[in-house]
Amino acid sequence: MLTCEHASNDREGLLRVGTSGDYTPFSFAPAGGGLDGFDVALARAYAADRGLRLELVPFRWPDLLDDLAAGRFDAALSGITVRPERSVVGRFSVPLAESGALVLVPEAAALADLASLDRETVHIVVNEGGHLERVARGRFRRAQIRAIADNPGVLEALVEGRADAAVTDTLEAPRWMAGRALRALGPFTLDRKAALVRADRPELAADLDAWLLDREASGRLELLRREYLGVVSSRTAAPVSALFASIDERLSLMPFVADAKRAQGLPVVNTEVEERVIRSAVAGVRRAEVGTNAAPLAEEAVERLFRSLIDAAVAVQHATLATPADPGRQPLDLQEQIRPALLRIGERIAALLVHLPARLDADRVRQSAARELRNLRLQPDVRDGHSRAIADAVLGLRAAEGADQESSQHGEHDAGRVAQ
Repeated sequence: MLTCEHASNDREGLLRVGTSGDYTPFSFAPAGGGLDGFDVALARAYAADRGLRLELVPFRWPDLLDDLAAGRFDAALSGITVRPERSVVGRFSVPLAESGALVLVPEAAALADLASLDRETVHIVVNEGGHLERVARGRFRRAQIRAIADNPGVLEALVEGRADAAVTDTLEAPRWMAGRALRALGPFTLDRKAALVRADRPELAADLDAWLLDREASGRLELLRREYLGVVSSRTAAPVSALFASIDERLSLMPFVADAKRAQGLPVVNTEVEERVIRSAVAGVRRAEVGTNAAPLAEEAVERLFRSLIDAAVAVQHATLATPADPGRQPLDLQEQIRPALLRIGERIAALLVHLPARLDADRVRQSAARELRNLRLQPDVRDGHSRAIADAVLGLRAAEGADQESSQHGEHDAGRVAQ
């Protein structure tokens, strides 16, 4: 059972963190009682550093977004995967870790690979209401998939022979496999984990990000990953990686944008909206620079970056519109739901731009862009062009070491006039 720490009727100075308690190694209940895990330890450390009393609030995965929107807690920390429908409801932090969805099967099972699972006779179990259920249903469309209310129940069903396979991830699977005759198939995704803050708590989201960036720079966040996750040198909260991850989160909303425009009969290109986005981005960077020692970023460099982001965004929208609308997906409201989410992500992007180091390694920046921009779901040559254009625009914000001068100045991918 989940417990509350330092609960009080006095809400001043209280940080309420939602956590599931059923997701090892992020949030779990040890045999001795209480709660532990990477995200639980992170919440305790942040609250202690900021002089806040911490209250851990239980949630069920199917209820996460409703609970967040209803204000049951200020933020959720429980191995939460960054997904676009969650970005629409709250504010993700910079990424904390990465994992990938995989499938566990009995060692003796005649299931050789992921393709062999996608058959009507295969029974797969997965935790209900979270990211893993979504990706399981998307990947194994012909299999019989049963969602179970909690993660321990998923493992129990597999071990007791009530399922042929169980979906978990690369960080949880080693704990499930220990001492059991199980083997892994996959992974078949690469996902980011982050804190999810209430949409109406921008100050908390900004402070948490600043704290995480500092913890990453000091090496303390990496030590916590090693202790709980067994991960070495991921550094997902370093400024460059976190910046491209935030840009990728922005791109993940573009299919929603396309669906909304299709439903409303709106054009993809809107020059007036584009210019508003650019002006808002520059103003956001100027606000983020206040109180820092960072050298001010040139306005034209910030504009160039956001034009490259808009170019990539419109390419994803066009790709989405080239396919039939998904009848099972209800379009979101462009003004009331999607654009506020884009503005929230834009605030984080602005803050991360200010946190970029004074000098950037060109090769590493381009490699990071190629790795992190996972929602550029385009033809390879088009995707690579946009990835390089975004990377070169980032390089143009700070001095670059080893940069190809011509590429840095003229690396824009010509996608025409675009808008959101």
